[in-house]
Amino acid sequence: MKTITFAIPCYNSAEYMDKCIESILACRDEQDDLEIIIVDDGSFKDDTPAKADQWAADYPTTIRAIHQENGGHGQAVNTGLANATGLYFKVVDSDDWLDKDALQQVINYARTQVEVSDPTDLIIANYVYEKVYEGTSTTIRYTNVFPQGREFGWDDIKRFNPSQYLLMHSVMYRTQVLRDSGIKLPAHTFYVDNIFVYVPLPYVGTIYYLDVDMYRYFIGREDQSVNESIMYKRRDQQVLITRVMIDSVDVDAVESKKLRKYMLSYLSMMMCICTVFLRMKRTKENTRELNSLWGYLRDARPDMYLPVRANILNLGMNLPTELGRRIGLGGYHVAQKIFKFN
Repeated sequence: MKTITFAIPCYNSAEYMDKCIESILACRDEQDDLEIIIVDDGSFKDDTPAKADQWAADYPTTIRAIHQENGGHGQAVNTGLANATGLYFKVVDSDDWLDKDALQQVINYARTQVEVSDPTDLIIANYVYEKVYEGTSTTIRYTNVFPQGREFGWDDIKRFNPSQYLLMHSVMYRTQVLRDSGIKLPAHTFYVDNIFVYVPLPYVGTIYYLDVDMYRYFIGREDQSVNESIMYKRRDQQVLITRVMIDSVDVDAVESKKLRKYMLSYLSMMMCICTVFLRMKRTKENTRELNSLWGYLRDARPDMYLPVRANILNLGMNLPTELGRRIGLGGYHVAQKIFKFN
């Protein structure tokens, strides 16, 4: 068994995938206990398939290249998980990279769990928004939320600030936890990382946090899924992902009160994002879709509806009238500047 499997979904990624792969290989040593699975998701515009094969040929005990018909980011993650042999599973997008010193510390801890009878379920580290073209970066850390230097459970956590949601960038699940959760990400759909980080949480009993800035999240490409104009065009996919999250977890049945509170907050954030983009332009279609989404939450999870609707994020975003719409959108743009999320 490998210690960590790193899955790298690649779609026409030849321009930047090497940096991502090299950042992981920088921590490869004589133990050879790291696994990199390059999932070529039907690339056709560049030499991504050939590059993936060359990497696998150069590092046959570490790297595997898997080629599949285009299924989108979620299907690539599904493929990586299905083929993973590591105790832990980490997704690294092909335009991102990992810091060597921080990654080494995470690897060192993961190695301590290989021989124990009950390994830690979830390892968390910080991530950094790298706005390369602006020359700026913003680090998201969790020192005010999680204990350090010991394994802990949900009842030991403190309050998350608005900018501190757990994202795919910050989590490394034990592979079996993901499989036990039955997670399967939808194909040909963006924003599936929200499902990935949300659905398995009730299956997590133990956590370990390292205050190291491991994941470097590149922001700046015009075609990036977090570009605001692209997010508006894909607002239907935000709605789809949010509906999947509503269906997948009955948050009211989650045993830990603190985890339940966090998951309600995360779902509130997703509902807020959907509301923002469905109110960004006044159309009958957007209004109908917005009312349908809130009605879906009310009917599917009646116990969750009022807490989500009353969350401070959604109180502002759902104010009626044109003035309310402008106040909501203004709050969103302020949050963009503060948290640097796109």
